[in-house]
Amino acid sequence: MLQPTNKLLLAAFMLLCIPPCFAERADSDKPIHLEADQVRIDDAKQISTFTGNVKLSQGTLLIRGDKIVVTQDQDGFKHGTAYGNTASFRQKREGLDEYVEGYGERIEYDTRAETVDFYVRARLKRDMDEVLGEHITYSAKTEIFQVNGSASTESSPPKRVRAVLQPNPREEAAVPPDSGGLPITPSEILTPKP
Repeated sequence: MLQPTNKLLLAAFMLLCIPPCFAERADSDKPIHLEADQVRIDDAKQISTFTGNVKLSQGTLLIRGDKIVVTQDQDGFKHGTAYGNTASFRQKREGLDEYVEGYGERIEYDTRAETVDFYVRARLKRDMDEVLGEHITYSAKTEIFQVNGSASTESSPPKRVRAVLQPNPREEAAVPPDSGGLPITPSEILTPKP
């Protein structure tokens, strides 16, 4: 029989369902592990707040932040927001030996829209490619991401978007395979003598 405290923690874990963006499909079938200094659960409003060096993992997915707030709508879809002096997101891509990493002062993930948004000093990295801006949106449905800079103000110019895209590795020039025969060398017969 579960103690009341354990029931609350179990309810909090059940509220957390991470969207499949960048997802390795098997992640959604794995249990969620959560570490935090403190948790506050409001069952009436369907809001769970985890604070203090929060670490959330589910399969290959890992989210870290100072605070993570998870809400659930009437249809059971979850929306989570991670805050931090650079909160982080990391997950393995389906079928590849490659991870996607994202950073921002605020990270929002939405299970209904299947999107992840990174805000303020946002950065998204996949292999050696990287994009930076003030707001990055990634859609798992379309596998499209959009990066925006900040708007200009009277006191500062707009912040620009930056990207580093690595070239695909070139295939080396084809070298004929070694036939195992003797090497061809010029013969003295063909070479004129002085």
